[in-house]
Amino acid sequence: DERYADLVGKNVILPIVGRKIPILADSYADPEQGSGAVKITPAHDFNDFEVGRRCNLNSINILDKTACIELNEDDFSDMESRDSWQGLERFEARKRVIDEITELGLLDKIEDNTHMVPFGDRSDVVIEPWLTDQWYVDAAILAKPAIEAVKSGQTKFVPANWEKTYFDWMENIQPWCISRQLWWGHQIPAWYGPDGEVFVAESEQDAYVAAKTHYGHDTELTRDEDVLDTWFSSALWPLSTLGWPDDTPELHKHYKTDVLVTGFDIIFFWVARMMMMGLHFKQEVPFHTVYIHALVRDEKGAKMSKSKGNVIDPLELADKYSADALRFTLSAMAAMGRDIKLSESRVEGYRNFATKLRNATRFCEINECFTAGAFNPADATLPLTQWLVGETYRATEAISASLEAYRFNDASTSVYQFIWDGFCDWFIELAKPILQGDDEAAKIETQAAAQWGLQNALKLLHPFMPYVTEELWQEIKPADTGAKFLMLENWPQIPENLMNKDADAEINWVVKAITGIRSVRSEMNVPASSKIPLIVSGSNKLTQQRIVRHNDVLKRLARLDTITVQNDFPEGSIQSIVEEAVFAIHLNEVIDVTAETDRLKKEITKVEKEISKISGKLSNQGFLEKAPDAVIQENKSRLQDEQSKLEKLETALGRLS
Repeated sequence: DERYADLVGKNVILPIVGRKIPILADSYADPEQGSGAVKITPAHDFNDFEVGRRCNLNSINILDKTACIELNEDDFSDMESRDSWQGLERFEARKRVIDEITELGLLDKIEDNTHMVPFGDRSDVVIEPWLTDQWYVDAAILAKPAIEAVKSGQTKFVPANWEKTYFDWMENIQPWCISRQLWWGHQIPAWYGPDGEVFVAESEQDAYVAAKTHYGHDTELTRDEDVLDTWFSSALWPLSTLGWPDDTPELHKHYKTDVLVTGFDIIFFWVARMMMMGLHFKQEVPFHTVYIHALVRDEKGAKMSKSKGNVIDPLELADKYSADALRFTLSAMAAMGRDIKLSESRVEGYRNFATKLRNATRFCEINECFTAGAFNPADATLPLTQWLVGETYRATEAISASLEAYRFNDASTSVYQFIWDGFCDWFIELAKPILQGDDEAAKIETQAAAQWGLQNALKLLHPFMPYVTEELWQEIKPADTGAKFLMLENWPQIPENLMNKDADAEINWVVKAITGIRSVRSEMNVPASSKIPLIVSGSNKLTQQRIVRHNDVLKRLARLDTITVQNDFPEGSIQSIVEEAVFAIHLNEVIDVTAETDRLKKEITKVEKEISKISGKLSNQGFLEKAPDAVIQENKSRLQDEQSKLEKLETALGRLS
């Protein structure tokens, strides 16, 4: 700063203390801020400490561990009032500084200034930097092979974008302070002689040998009372859990380990430290893949915090809904790069999913499926059992591919759809007429296929819901395979050549037809108890044959009174398309079309107002700047829900029109 160039190298007298302090030039001082000159305290400020290091300043402590004034004789021997300051609480001392500066006539003016001050998250007390003697590791040396290991692909991050975070930290790493003043932990391996000489050794015995060599005789040593940083101890986890430093069989067999699953917030604290330790002590990375999962937030998207009172206790959820339901919820929501908004209703929903599986097992047991003998997919003759083979194959392929790519949410969705929709809803419902019919051969094949399908469903679900699947497996496990535990079973292996396209097309047509009719019923508020007539137009010969073959199933599952194939529709018919055919449902006899139209219009108006209200908030720059991220995300989510609702209402109104 040119204004002060002639002062650099001179001294000023520090009032009250009376000590000379040097005037220095350093890039840290901002000429545009205040006077451009600032008094620094290297022992009590992080930035000032760095300036002091650059300029070779002494770092003088003036606080004790309780943040009260402690002025030592060496640095404050010329201070006449030193004793009167001793033990003064820090905030009281600051007030006294102002009072004494004022009395000396040296106070020019006082200005308000917003100061960024750190507070302890537990104590809510201002944190003061305090100079202490600590132990350090030269982390830059340890970081080099750990950086190279990721660059060369020995260890990869999933998602890969987290490699940048890893490199940013590792390439700018500072000396690692590894000592902590805590009660518990691995004690620092350092011993002190009577004159303060330090002996660092792997064991106390080694330290005493080193001391004897140094002093020439046996000497009493005192061990450092500090303990190692938690992350130092945690960094040894892949090694110490396998018996290291002993050369154990477990260490040979299991190191390096496989996949590390962790959160992004401890990539530097834990992942990087394990990499450094593993490469230093074993010359090999501790794991080949690091899967970075999302943070679990509350249902509004806010980070969980004890102080906010929004922490969801996983043990309480497990007690209430089962550990399986909670486990499946987390896997189903674990999309890469997206935090999890955990709500109790989702966990409850997956508890119901487990109940659905139990009910399906009971159904198979009641219908004697577990005594029907083995099912050979290659020998399946019925379209329904052939379709089940195809569904099981497709589910296995989708789940396997997702798991291998660490897309746990996609894998969860696939297994959920296969079990809830494919097996429990459609296969079981379509199997009921066969199981209750007179065709004994078809019945036996369907029973065996149900047993086979359920066994594969349990295998596919086991990684996500290990407890309920293992329990059910013990009830239904095949007696001739010697399979004691589901966890030891092989993953399903189904040859692709067993797929039957005709059977898939046949059953999928039935599913689409019933789903389409059910959707119209739901949109039009048709009472569940009402049976309605169905008219089919524009159908080809294959569709007409399917209608005949599945007439009873269509009527039962879609709640139909009659099914008629003709070319014209009566007035008031709601139309939907199923492949090439037009399905028309005559609703005049079951609902008041005019009243339903009015209801839909009112609902649309209500939803449009809500969309306008939320959109107004999200387009308001003031709201976006002031509102917490969780509130903004909640409004965006609500807007999506309302827009989806509007789309469905408009579709329903369009059908009535």
